[in-house]
Amino acid sequence: MNPFDDTYFMKQALAEARTAASEGEVPVGAVIACNNRIISRAHNQTELLNDTTAHAEMLAITAATSALGAKYLTECTLYVTVEPCIMCAGAIGWSQIKRVVYGASDEKRGYLQYAPKAFHPKTEVTTGVMEEECAREMREFFLRKRK
Repeated sequence: MNPFDDTYFMKQALAEARTAASEGEVPVGAVIACNNRIISRAHNQTELLNDTTAHAEMLAITAATSALGAKYLTECTLYVTVEPCIMCAGAIGWSQIKRVVYGASDEKRGYLQYAPKAFHPKTEVTTGVMEEECAREMREFFLRKRK
């Protein structure tokens, strides 16, 4: 059994999401792996940076391209706790990420609702990895915010 499976990497993304929540950010976390090695990790930082584009996926893509010294991530997998929004889906498409794995769906703001063809045509998508844990993190965050 490969210890570096989708669940392993999603747990790393979930740890990033929990860091985001602890900082008052919407709890979305992302990691990018290449050859079973994490080359970047990020979580939402829109509040900290006062930047609506500072989503976990965007920050992880920027860090990964820097780590590889290349603008394309054709051999990489992005693990993200929540379905990417259309902005992030566009960046994922332009970076030509080989594979996207996400946990919880986002029926309100996810890319599938608005731009289901935003990813590169060769990008493989896997959904529902640790879905309940990822969705629970979002639910609990917003419940605490409403109190």
